[in-house]
Amino acid sequence: MIEKALQKFGLKEKEINVYLALLNLGPSPVRKIAQRANINRGTNYDILRKLVKMGLVSYYEKRSHKYFTPEDPAKIIDILQERENKIAKTKSELKKIIPDLQSFYSKISQRPFVRYYEGYSETKEILKDVLITMSKSKNKEYFVYSAESIREYLYKTFRNFSEERIKKDIKVKVIAIGKGGKLRGKDERKWLNNVNESAPNYIIVYENKTAFISIGQNDEPIGIIVEDGATSKMQKIIFNHIWNNI
Repeated sequence: MIEKALQKFGLKEKEINVYLALLNLGPSPVRKIAQRANINRGTNYDILRKLVKMGLVSYYEKRSHKYFTPEDPAKIIDILQERENKIAKTKSELKKIIPDLQSFYSKISQRPFVRYYEGYSETKEILKDVLITMSKSKNKEYFVYSAESIREYLYKTFRNFSEERIKKDIKVKVIAIGKGGKLRGKDERKWLNNVNESAPNYIIVYENKTAFISIGQNDEPIGIIVEDGATSKMQKIIFNHIWNNI
């Protein structure tokens, strides 16, 4: 428990060993601390210098030898408080420059932007982006083209996607190509059952983005997100036309 807490504080394994050795020994020379921590003297000295810089350890000289001594462990709380103060100050400073940074970003955000994803873990990020983007949207509804042949692959690494979507009050309209698929909540679905062929593809149109997920030759999903208002607007027009005529 002590080691895990000190890791969260920011100390590495060898640094923890040296620090705990020093707490047990009290004021000691480098050699004695190195023996107790089972670390070579050179590494031990570098670690001690870091602990001194952090404020956990101090030293004094006696008969031409350096003796290192631990500070009161309660100082850890003081160090954390100092870090929090610095973070708060940095946060305040960054808030002031965000508008300037956003002015730069707005210039590139007007251009089409494409991101590529490969494999289950990466394409899961597409589904996460849908939830994140739509939870911030005023109109919490997006549109999907879903092919029968891709459904078994789609949610393997995000099986509670629909539950998360419903929890965030996000609606979806789905045009299902082929049989299968069912309503889960806050969704509408229409089927194109008279289509004789089906491509393993899943298209999501949400806000100013259009995502395409398909199955590669190794039976793993690959996908892209096209971030472009004009593209998503056109996709919505096509979707609504098909939806209204099914």
